[in-house]
Order: sequence, then structure tokens, then C-alpha cells
Amino acid sequence: MITLCKACGTSYEVEAGHPECCPICEDERQYVPVSGQAWITPAALHAGHTNKWKEIAPGLLSVESVPNFAIGQRAFIMQTAEGNILWDCIANLDNATRAIVAALGGLKAIAISHPHYYTTMQDWAEAFNAPIYLHADDKAWIQRDSPHIHLWEGDSFDINSHVQLLRLGGHFAGGCVLHHKKEKGVLLSGDIIQVASGAKSVSFMWSYPNMLPLSATTVADIAQRLENVEFDALYGAFEGKDIPGDAAGIVQRSAQKYLQCLREC
Repeated sequence: MITLCKACGTSYEVEAGHPECCPICEDERQYVPVSGQAWITPAALHAGHTNKWKEIAPGLLSVESVPNFAIGQRAFIMQTAEGNILWDCIANLDNATRAIVAALGGLKAIAISHPHYYTTMQDWAEAFNAPIYLHADDKAWIQRDSPHIHLWEGDSFDINSHVQLLRLGGHFAGGCVLHHKKEKGVLLSGDIIQVASGAKSVSFMWSYPNMLPLSATTVADIAQRLENVEFDALYGAFEGKDIPGDAAGIVQRSAQKYLQCLREC
């Protein structure tokens, strides 16, 4: 039996009922609601929510649940000549979503930025017979095993000849972004890099809900890791968090502003 945490969307396999707690939410990078931990079955989620789709750019589709569920992130389908890639994940894999993804050609791979977006990745992988690529540094946060999970190590991993995962760390030790090297380059950042309001800057946090920052050393390291990565557009975890141009420059300038603020505090 599968049950989902209503606060973060993580899925758990239980014989009956629900887990005593959600370790993802009890960690200080997430939170347990004041009302307490609550749970929902996939069937109940399907009954009360639907998924909406949007073309963000040619070959890039977003999918997110409405009304908002759990953390409220969006996932992406990146269409490439070597197959479709699901970036990040949402919990609601309903029949309509299965049909749409199948009509698009299925999935060649699944990659997820960090544990807050693992949700029902196991079910997506099973439905489309796709490998899930997760960084080994975040292995301890996997709550359901799956034969489709593949752990990678180091600072980069090539999904195909044009798409790679880059480990930046920060929010989680294995926190990664997806880089598509086509044309001027595209970066899908989850909230390892968070697009700020106005889309003219980004920021970096250890815990977003609890407003706990990253150290200067960590932010400087993230900026350095991206210094020679070419990308013009950046798309974040939430609807509207898009930077359509000069994204690499914005990331570098934002990192320097972050470091300046820490020095002057």
C-alpha cells in the first residue's frame, strides 16, 4: 500500500495505515505543519487534483498539480533527440498524465534535483520503464526502494550526448541541476538555485521554509562550479520562476551580491 505525505508529497510503502513520521519533513530543510503530519492515498490525490501542462519553451513542457499539493513544485519534460527526460517530479501521476506522457513518446530517463522532489518517482519510473538518476550523496533520503534507481557520484553525469547533471550541493549535499547544451544552453535548477521575484536575480538557501542561509564558502563554490557552464535560460522549481536570457550572468552577479551582503552584516 502506498501513502503520501501531504506536506511534501513523499511516498511511502506500508502494510496498512501510514508511517509514524515523515523524515523528509522532520528535517529542518522542510517542516511539519502546525496541524501535524497528515497523509493521503494516491487515489484520493487523483480524485481531488489534476495536472496542468504548459509549453515553457520549444521542447520543454512543465507539469504541475492544481490545486496546489504539498510543496507545489513543477516538473518538466525535456524533449531531446535521444528521448524525453523528466526533470524533478510531482506526486500526482494520474491516468491523464500517463496518457499524455505516453503520447509524447514516454520517458528515457528521470532525474531529480534533491529529496524534496522525490515524491512518487518510483511510480513514474515503473510506468515508463525509465531509470531514475539520483546523486549518491542523498541516498539516505530515499524512502522507497526501486530497481529503477541509479545512484551517480562525482560532480557531473551525462544523461545523453547533450544533457548532463551537475552537482552543486548547497541545499542538499547531492543537490544538482540539469544542463542542456543545445544552442545557448538551458539550466533547470529546481530550487538548488532559486529564481527571485522579478526574475532579475537568484538566491541560495539551506532551508527555504525556515529561512536558513548557506555559508559564503558554499555559495562561492556554487558560483565557481557554474563559472564555465554556458546557459542563457534558467527555469526554477515554481511557476513563473523563469529567466529567459542572460541567466548565467544573473547567477554570477547574484552570488557576488549574496557574498557582499554577508561581508557587510
